[in-house]
Amino acid sequence: MVPRKKTSNKAAREKLTAVMPSGKKEASFFELVFEVARQIPKGRVTSYGAIAACLGTKLSARMVGWAMNAAGSVKPKVPAHRVVNRNGMLSGKHHFNPPSKMEALLKKDGVKVKKDTVVDFKTLFWDPAKEL
Repeated sequence: MVPRKKTSNKAAREKLTAVMPSGKKEASFFELVFEVARQIPKGRVTSYGAIAACLGTKLSARMVGWAMNAAGSVKPKVPAHRVVNRNGMLSGKHHFNPPSKMEALLKKDGVKVKKDTVVDFKTLFWDPAKEL
């Protein structure tokens, strides 16, 4: 059995903390997700995985989903409706009350939705790793 090499998360934490424009030294993963989500322009969408990759944790798309689920009571507001799955599907709609609210908010932003999927997803996709 080969012993596992210990790796330091210091570089990852520094990268994650650097995303915060508020100047905080320490930030929780959810706070970092919220900061990225707040940057999504009106009329554009991104994916859980794209936010995770931007934060240097590309295998944490599900955690981004949990953060979006918790975003309803966060101040300042987080546009969680602009975060969809990698195929453009409104997979988080069941966490809105009522579930049709996610689609309604996207339509208000000018995003067309058909059968719970963003129309022209590839064109509307906003990649935070390239845009931030």
